[in-house]
Amino acid sequence: MITCFIRYHIDPTKKDQFIQYARNWGRAIPRCGADLIGYFAPHEGSSTLAYGVYSVDSLAAYEAYRTRLAADPLGRENYAFAQREKFLTREDRTFLTLASAPHAEPAVP
Repeated sequence: MITCFIRYHIDPTKKDQFIQYARNWGRAIPRCGADLIGYFAPHEGSSTLAYGVYSVDSLAAYEAYRTRLAADPLGRENYAFAQREKFLTREDRTFLTLASAPHAEPAVP
């Protein structure tokens, strides 16, 4: 399992557009095959940083998911919405694997 962390830089005057974008992905991403953890909009502190986080089984699964997302009507509409409204000023993706899995294992007496 790999987790994709997307760091967005957004126009702080267009936070509401980002929230709509996030809600649209909340419907499209799971439908296209990724396990959506969530989208996070600025609340306190930075007014320009936002995040999207989801997991897939592998990089091959990610590529298949991206193909399905690009063909999905809501996915296409959401990409166009972001281009039209210009609320995203930068987008960076990082893929990570869970390194602390033993923390969930029961302690040995």
